[in-house]
Amino acid sequence: MDEKTREAVHTHEHEHHGHAHHEHGHTHEHVHGDACGCGHDHEHHHDHDCCGHDHAHGDTCGCGHDHNHEQAPEEARKELITLSIGAVLLVAGLLLRSFYTANPMWGTVVLLAAFLVVAGEIAVQAVRNIKNGNIFGESFLMTIAGIGAVLIGEIPEGVLVFLLYRLGEYLQTKAVSSSRKSISALLDVRPDHANLLENGEARAVEARDVPVGASILVRAGEKVPLDGVVVSGASQLDTAALTGESMPRDIGPGKSVMAGCINLTGALELRVEKSFGESTASKILEMVEHASEKKAASEKFITRFARVYTPIVCLAAAVVAVVPPLAGLMTWRDSVYSALGFLVVSCPCALVISVPLSFFAGIGRASREGILVKGGNHLETLAEAEVVAFDKTGTLTEGRFTLAKCVPAPGISQEKLLELAALAESRSNHPIARSILAAAGEVAVDTITGAQENAGHGVSVTAGGRHILAGKADYLTELGISVPKLDTGAATAVHVALDGVYQGAVLLRDAPKSDAASAIKQLKELGVRRTAMLSGDTRQAAEEIGRELGLDAAIGELLPQDKLTELEKLRSGLSSKGKLLYAGDGINDTPVLAAADIGIAMGGLGADAAIETADVVIMGDEPRKIASGIRIARRTTRIAAENIVFSIVVKVLVMLLLVLGQVELWAAVFADVGVCMICILNTLRINRK
Repeated sequence: MDEKTREAVHTHEHEHHGHAHHEHGHTHEHVHGDACGCGHDHEHHHDHDCCGHDHAHGDTCGCGHDHNHEQAPEEARKELITLSIGAVLLVAGLLLRSFYTANPMWGTVVLLAAFLVVAGEIAVQAVRNIKNGNIFGESFLMTIAGIGAVLIGEIPEGVLVFLLYRLGEYLQTKAVSSSRKSISALLDVRPDHANLLENGEARAVEARDVPVGASILVRAGEKVPLDGVVVSGASQLDTAALTGESMPRDIGPGKSVMAGCINLTGALELRVEKSFGESTASKILEMVEHASEKKAASEKFITRFARVYTPIVCLAAAVVAVVPPLAGLMTWRDSVYSALGFLVVSCPCALVISVPLSFFAGIGRASREGILVKGGNHLETLAEAEVVAFDKTGTLTEGRFTLAKCVPAPGISQEKLLELAALAESRSNHPIARSILAAAGEVAVDTITGAQENAGHGVSVTAGGRHILAGKADYLTELGISVPKLDTGAATAVHVALDGVYQGAVLLRDAPKSDAASAIKQLKELGVRRTAMLSGDTRQAAEEIGRELGLDAAIGELLPQDKLTELEKLRSGLSSKGKLLYAGDGINDTPVLAAADIGIAMGGLGADAAIETADVVIMGDEPRKIASGIRIARRTTRIAAENIVFSIVVKVLVMLLLVLGQVELWAAVFADVGVCMICILNTLRINRK
């Protein structure tokens, strides 16, 4: 940065320090009609052909249940007022009936007023739905049940049906809204504006208008608008929204930065590496917004189930109303009363709302931990993982060389050996050269007068009038230098010679990630039957890493097509329901990611092709998050199954009790709205740690 830029940076470090929130507004138009969860205003153009359940946010329920999951504050207050008035009138009517027996008509009038207050809006909605061709909407079923109760003289029960129904709806809406807001907050990661640097001056522009290669200024407290590389400045980044990590990351020149991170301390100048639409934050938004389109098998089953179930139960209600009186088993009043309860119970609301919401919440929970699952179907598959295979470099290992140790020749110090290796490699851009230079620190590069690189073999330089060679053993041998045999294990050896005399070897190693061993341990604790590593590295290197991490198998020297062959061998060890998972990060992993039952890409450093192909993306590059993803997936599917079983059991039980005349209409309301609310609250357990 020049002086003007530095001055602007210094000024704004004081003005913006600590302000992590960046206000913005997105308006997306979605045509898929599913709950995207991004927290922005959506205009949906999707016809719900399932049952006519009217969801303001596009939830495909399938039960005909009329409610709005995105209640405005004034609507919520209006609903509370309606419930309060209805409850007061109900109590007043019952008291007048009990204590003013001389003229019970007054109590009846007050009860009818209570009925109109709580039932009027729902009855109007029922008529509207019938005009739209939705006969089996829950508003219609509730209206028939309520009016039927009034006609047979059970006015208090008719009022109670609507009162409990609307109270359950209100509480249910609050619960769903809470789940949506948590996901909205998670995904509110992408600022719309960037500070474009031109001639040392920062100018606010639309982030989508900033070209790749341009320089931008990110002040302390601001969110990073675009993916880039730090040109100058040092700071700490809060990456929690993308990776789920609570600890800030230290960054400086040369470090990559993802859009959506919060710059905590110092100002940064970034060189933009990706356009607005290709940034990490944009891909997160897109992945999670479209995740609900890919429904799990249980979600699809529930939607189909709802379309058949409701009409069948309504027909059963008609049979209950007519057959028992004709057979002399019940009075007409009792049979009609039981049939009214059937109508209330018939809506499979608890199933068709809570099951999709379970997977939606599971995807949101995983996202908060930096695990992007591209659909409910992948979450369901992830829960059944039995065999997990990994790539090595960049997945289980750091993907960069670090100094393992120096093996100097007799009479040579380790410091001298490392200095000679660094001088030899100082003019090379090879990853090995950069690793040696990083380990050696400052070297006198100004003494170098000549340098020559033999790509893939070694380098030759003249420094201070002395000739230095560094490279593979074969490279030095061909130049007439005797190189002793070394047991390098999984390390890569760089042999060094000075003026034709062997000086020793520098051993470099692609070390395992700090959490790799614990990741394998956690997978085994979760019951994963087999873990394996498929690597293109040497067999010796792969096997050593495999032993160190506790893998069941480690196979090296594999080409991409060889990895596919080994993957199929691993598949043969699965049970009938088990799934095969593969995690990788490179372009060469793309075919294997596609072939596995579920592919996981390391998204922080991984290739774009791998990220696009994978079903799950780990944003922080930590292998341990694979176990976290499986754990979240299993909890999600378990809770979805609990909701299904609980809902069906309660509904069937209440139906039987209604036929036997053992329960009243309030129990039918509980079996519908109450069970739905309990299932939704159960779903929110997914968000707990």
